[in-house]
Amino acid sequence: MAAIHATAFSPPDAWGRDAFSLQLGFPGVFGLLHPSGGMILMRLAADEAEVLTLAVTPEARRGGIAASLLSEATATAAAMGAKSIFLEVSVTNIAASALYSRAGFIEAGRRPHYYSDNTDALVMRFDPPDHF
Repeated sequence: MAAIHATAFSPPDAWGRDAFSLQLGFPGVFGLLHPSGGMILMRLAADEAEVLTLAVTPEARRGGIAASLLSEATATAAAMGAKSIFLEVSVTNIAASALYSRAGFIEAGRRPHYYSDNTDALVMRFDPPDHF
């Protein structure tokens, strides 16, 4: 996961092995890997889930990997009892924002100066259907 993350994010924002190990040790945290070079990490607490991070290696982008991971992870979270799923995405990350919107996430708020480059984060929310 750390190797994929390092290819997808700049050094200040990339998570290392220790960060992934720590997160995966917490209750309710799960991750999924895609064999072509993608990963997602989510956390479930009570009836809410959060996409902690989603990354696809540059050479594997635009092939549906992120959408596939997001779909599988949201379905897994819903099966575990999540009624709402949240995430943050940089206002400058147009491709990711479009991916999340296509997946049914809607803007729910904003976190000013959230990222290391001082950009704002959009807070997005998805409420899985009951049959998920």
